Amino acid sequence: MDDKTKSIVAHITLIGWIIALVMNQSDKGANTSFYLRQNLGLWLLAIAGTVLGMLTLSIISTIISVAVLVLWVISLLGALSGEQKATPVVGDMFQSWFKSIS
Repeated sequence: MDDKTKSIVAHITLIGWIIALVMNQSDKGANTSFYLRQNLGLWLLAIAGTVLGMLTLSIISTIISVAVLVLWVISLLGALSGEQKATPVVGDMFQSWFKSIS
């Protein structure tokens, strides 16, 4: 599987992310590594928003969920184009926090 395809698969559910991670271990791809880090951050942000919503039942969790969806679409469009486009606001942080994923 080529680098672009693996980076797209990383966007499709948590299982797709795991498949892309495993496949990237044997055949490293710069785009795949980049989007693995981006999507790990988005997954963690989504989980944090869900937990916040369960604890507070506030509109903030809805806003976080919509924001994560928008960021995920932006990330997916970057993967489809074959370019490394960090998601706005949080993308650079995800790259530095999860730099061990390559």
